[in-house]
Amino acid sequence: MTQTLTQTKSESAPDLSYKHFLRRNIGSGLLSFVAALFAVIAVLPLILVLGYVLVQGGSQINLSLLTQLPPPPGLEEGGIANAIVGTLVVTGIAGLIAVPVGVGGGIFLAEYSSSGWFAQFIRFGTNVLAGVPSIIAGVFIYGTIVSSRILFGNAYSAVAGGMALAVLMLPTVIKTTDEGLKLVPDDLRRAALGVGASRFVTVTRITLPAALTPIATGVVLGIARAAGETAPLIFTALFSPFWSDLLSPEGIFAPIATLSVMIYNFAIMPYEFHNELAWAASFVLVMMILTLNLLSRWLARFAAK
Repeated sequence: MTQTLTQTKSESAPDLSYKHFLRRNIGSGLLSFVAALFAVIAVLPLILVLGYVLVQGGSQINLSLLTQLPPPPGLEEGGIANAIVGTLVVTGIAGLIAVPVGVGGGIFLAEYSSSGWFAQFIRFGTNVLAGVPSIIAGVFIYGTIVSSRILFGNAYSAVAGGMALAVLMLPTVIKTTDEGLKLVPDDLRRAALGVGASRFVTVTRITLPAALTPIATGVVLGIARAAGETAPLIFTALFSPFWSDLLSPEGIFAPIATLSVMIYNFAIMPYEFHNELAWAASFVLVMMILTLNLLSRWLARFAAK
């Protein structure tokens, strides 16, 4: 009797094996292939750009290139050392301006005015600013800082370039700080307020340390975006073929070399050696930005743990 029931169930059970010849399975396979093809096409430009820069610029890297000044037009001996230092200086100035303002703005949005009309206006303005072309930030700083010579009578300077890059960094830092603080459980805030802590103490001692990793990720991403910009620096920091005297206060208020502007200047020159320096500077800049992006991914993964 049991054997008969088992045989009957086995005979009535549907065939669940995968059938390749069915129309829906053929259509699913075609769509999967198309999706995979589009994914490869989307990643292919990145691979080609990185590979081409690696081949053209990586072969030019040597010790003298990283320690010497760029040569005058026509000479075939020099390097990109001052541009590397200038990029670090301008990006550092941008970070000193954008990080405190951006983190403070994100704290205000998340902790003090999360749903008010002013907070909604700030969030809308931040989203708009994130989509503004970088050259607009350069023109804005040129019109307000450079042309007016408001910085102790100086025009083009590293500080003006840092201000332009800070404008580009602000949306990223504000948004990541706001979103990072929203991830902190409200129970921590209630517990701190319940034991008599003020709102300021709660933010500085509880919520801000808890959201430190996503905030740091946003800061690194903002710096990575700012480090590769060219148009704002052409209008603000200009370029200098010499070492900047960073040990004196006048050094940051003078024109300064950066990798992105050097690439632009040397790439359009009719000299082969200068074109090679442009490729080498491109390689160094790409490696810097790639390192910062990998650091941000590591921080995000660390935060997820």
